[in-house]
Amino acid sequence: MQDEQKKKLKLKVSAIKEGTVIDHIPAKNLFKVISILGLDSINNQITFGTNLESGKLGYKAIVKVSNKFFEDDEINKIALIAPHAKLNIIRDYEVVEKKVVEIPDSIQGIVKCFNPKCITNNERITTSFKVVEKEPISLKCRYCEKLTNSNQISMY
Repeated sequence: MQDEQKKKLKLKVSAIKEGTVIDHIPAKNLFKVISILGLDSINNQITFGTNLESGKLGYKAIVKVSNKFFEDDEINKIALIAPHAKLNIIRDYEVVEKKVVEIPDSIQGIVKCFNPKCITNNERITTSFKVVEKEPISLKCRYCEKLTNSNQISMY
């Protein structure tokens, strides 16, 4: 009986038949992940939970997107703000594949340059960074060559 109660307590967000589950998102970054992936502008059913207890993170968030399967480059964008996120691909209510997010080698258009004098902060130019270090993250601007570190990252 105690195992059954634990199982019921753990099921806080309902299952999906087909789609993607993004788990282990730091709770404070849930809406950044939703924005980066453009989930705020699609018609798919989206279920999310935040401030769920997590042994690893303290509190985590989870996002379930029905009938949506992300490309690796899309999902790897979230590594900037949720480096320990896990992806579960769901088919017919079963997890058929698990993926771990990875920081990509380059990043376009989602991070602002830390340098206020950079052309990307003064004209309509899409930002572009080379990832020079992944742990801790360090990004080099393609235009001004200034480094942006993890504590300076600001997203659009």
